[in-house]
Amino acid sequence: MTANPTVSGSLRNRLVLALIGGAAVLAVLLFLAVRNYAAQVAQQGQDNILEASVTSILDAAALRDGVLEVDIPYAAFSMLTTPSDDRVFYAIYQDGAFLSGYEDLLLAGASGQSDWLFTSGELRGERIRQVSASRTLVGLGRQTEIAIVLGQTQDALSQTLDQISRNAAFLGLGFFLLTAALSFWITSTTIGQLNRLTTSVTRRGPQDLSPFKKPVPREMAPLVLSLNSLMGRLDQSLSQSEDFIAEAAHRVRTPLATVRSYAEATLHRVEKKENREALRAMVRAIDESSRAAGQLLDHAMITFRADHLEREDVDLVELIRELVQRLTPIAEMKELSLSLRGDTEVLYSGDPILIQNAVRNMIDNALKYAPADSVVDIEVTATPDVAVKVSDSGPGFPAEEIEQLTRRFERGKNAAGTIGSGLGLTIAQDVATAHGGTLVLNNKPTGGACVVLSL
Repeated sequence: MTANPTVSGSLRNRLVLALIGGAAVLAVLLFLAVRNYAAQVAQQGQDNILEASVTSILDAAALRDGVLEVDIPYAAFSMLTTPSDDRVFYAIYQDGAFLSGYEDLLLAGASGQSDWLFTSGELRGERIRQVSASRTLVGLGRQTEIAIVLGQTQDALSQTLDQISRNAAFLGLGFFLLTAALSFWITSTTIGQLNRLTTSVTRRGPQDLSPFKKPVPREMAPLVLSLNSLMGRLDQSLSQSEDFIAEAAHRVRTPLATVRSYAEATLHRVEKKENREALRAMVRAIDESSRAAGQLLDHAMITFRADHLEREDVDLVELIRELVQRLTPIAEMKELSLSLRGDTEVLYSGDPILIQNAVRNMIDNALKYAPADSVVDIEVTATPDVAVKVSDSGPGFPAEEIEQLTRRFERGKNAAGTIGSGLGLTIAQDVATAHGGTLVLNNKPTGGACVVLSL
């Protein structure tokens, strides 16, 4: 009985979860990276506009007759126009003293023409981005420093960032969905290699222990190597067992035949009834042992040839006719007749030795149970399937045991007193399986057993 393995989770699910989890992390990182980069680019754009506006105001400042004049250009504020109508705040300082604009827009430590300071803060309840810059003016022996603070609300920038965030979210979601789909495909492709290996093992016959030769991924090579090594050891063990059975059966049959001949010779010379009965029991036991040894040899041979069928195109009718001719003397000794009927020609590509061996065991089984002066029918047909049917007029198969009689060494309750080993139907079953067919046992409505070998 095959033991069920201990299952711990699913390799497919683990791989899918790992890939999807990694995809989710990458999608979040992608969203944050795109949003942060876009925010930096958008902020840099606003800073550049603020810088250009402050520069235009500083360029318009001048000292005339020692008095500072600042004529703010129209373009200085027009370039700050946004679709959201962001508010603009400015303040002008001269030598650190407030001169014009919004007093609460404080100077943030600008000193020198090249000093530019960008800060973010709040003014009058609104969040603004401001820039501070200064310039030194010289005229009529006087020097003064003008500082400009320019701020702008960030409504348009916020809207732009919201739009970018949505687009980045859609991009991240699309990336996640695509990666998830690829994860399922990659997982199916990866697990498919294992499934193909599993299918290859499942489709093999019970005696097929040949190594796997199909290419596999590098990661599966150790597994396949271990399987091949295991099957090699099993094949060697099976071969040794088959060789042992065949050798043992061969060595047993020869001395048994010698002992039987001596027992029969002695039986003809013994006159006492009890001694004759003892010798008859001895001959019977020898016959049973010889038959068992012969069928063990046949079974070992069939087991070996089943995986290496030597198929030939043969006429089953002619093949079985030769077998019937050889078995006719045995049938006549039991006062039985063999009748071959059916199609005149049935062509089939199979192993003739195995097929003949199976049919011989079927006929031999019928000869054991058929009553004297009866006929054992052998029918060979090509339609609907190639089949050989052997039937007799004996007691038939026990109905409650009919499903078990093809097992090795299994004999029915009605076999008591009949020489047999319980391997005949097993051999026929193995031959049918080797040829992709079936062996069906049933009882005839008129009485007697019927065995059908379908190929």
